[in-house]
Amino acid sequence: MTEMSQVSNLRTALIQRASIATQISLILTGTVFLALMAQISFPIPGSPVPFTGQTLGVLLLGTAYGASLGFSTMAFYLLMGILGAPIFAAGSHGLEKIAGATGGYLVGMLISTLVLGALAGRKWDQKIKTVIPTMIIGNSVVFTFGLIWLHQYTGQSWAWTFEKGFTPFIFGEVLKIAIASTALPVVWRFVSKR
Repeated sequence: MTEMSQVSNLRTALIQRASIATQISLILTGTVFLALMAQISFPIPGSPVPFTGQTLGVLLLGTAYGASLGFSTMAFYLLMGILGAPIFAAGSHGLEKIAGATGGYLVGMLISTLVLGALAGRKWDQKIKTVIPTMIIGNSVVFTFGLIWLHQYTGQSWAWTFEKGFTPFIFGEVLKIAIASTALPVVWRFVSKR
């Protein structure tokens, strides 16, 4: 068994030696997980951006998988959605989802997996005092890319962009951060006892 001090993320704690077949399996499993989380989708009146469970999926996957595997999984998820798999929010798909109003959020999720994985590699996902800032940073990356993209795509004012692309999501994102921030340290405590 690998010493816990040498472990950099949950994936390496649970699966020490990952063959190519194991990594492919993890990417496919992660893609299915992200697709399922994206189906938890509710339209926001007046906004081109729906509320989804996808951000929670990214927060959990990015930290559990680490930077490299998390990024690869999110990239594969985006590729499959672009190629026509109905795995984006509410079963949608296609390049227009990346090029359209929600594209920045999806690109932000891709970058967020790198950031979350890097912070998890520094064990920021193991204790409540560091996991909360980790989740806030990961979420901030998603919304930074999402808002800049939405502003450019729609040509609307920044006030409109924040009103339609950020404000309706605050409560839900705080809830997602709370879920991820509670779950990860609990899982780590369980893993540490193995």
